[in-house]
Amino acid sequence: MAQRPDDSFEITARARGLLRVAGVDEVGRGPLCGPVTAAAVVLDPAHVPVGLDDSKKLSAKRRAELVAEITAHADWCVAHASVEEIDALNILQASHLAMMRALAGLRRAPDHVLVDGNRLPKTLTLSAEAVVRGDARSVSIAAASILAKEARDALMVDLAQQYPGYGWERNAGYPTKEHRQALLDLGVTPVHRRSFRPVHNILCQVKSVSP
Repeated sequence: MAQRPDDSFEITARARGLLRVAGVDEVGRGPLCGPVTAAAVVLDPAHVPVGLDDSKKLSAKRRAELVAEITAHADWCVAHASVEEIDALNILQASHLAMMRALAGLRRAPDHVLVDGNRLPKTLTLSAEAVVRGDARSVSIAAASILAKEARDALMVDLAQQYPGYGWERNAGYPTKEHRQALLDLGVTPVHRRSFRPVHNILCQVKSVSP
C-alpha cells in the first residue's frame, strides 16, 4: 500500500511544546528555466484538508481544490529564487533561499520547521528537522508541496506566453524532448538557467560558431 502523509511529525513536535509547526517544500530544481519555488505552511490542526499528498501524485484538479482548502485556514507563504540567483548560487542554495523567504513571509514565525529532503538551509536558526521524502510523510510538507507546485506551474504558463514554442505550459520547463528541441531551434531565452549543462552547452556551441 502506498505511503500517505500523516500528522505524526507534527504531533511529536507539539508534544514537545513546539505548537506552530511549518512544513516547507520546493519545486523546480530540475527544470532548465524559470525560478525555483518554495512554500511554507503552518496547518491549523482543526482544519487539515483530507487527501493531502505529494503534489506529483495528485491531478491538477485535485491540487487546485486542495490549494483552496489549505489557503482558507493555514498560515502560508510562497516564495521564489530567480534564475539569476540559481546561476549565481547553485540550485541547492537557491532552493534553500526560496525556503527561507517562504518562512519569512509567514504571519508569525513557527516554533518548529519540517523541511523536505536531507539538508536544512544553513541560515535556518529555528528548531527544525529534515524529512526525507517528506511530501509523502508529513501533511504540512505535503501542503507546502501542493502550494509550491501550483504557484510555479502557473508562473510557467505565463512565461510560455512570453516565450512560445518551448512547451512550458505542458512541461513546466523540465528537459523534455520538446523543450530540448526548442532550445536547439529557437535558442536560449533570458529565463533559461545558464549554469545548467544543456543550456550551457548550447551557449558554448553558439559562441564557438560566432565570427
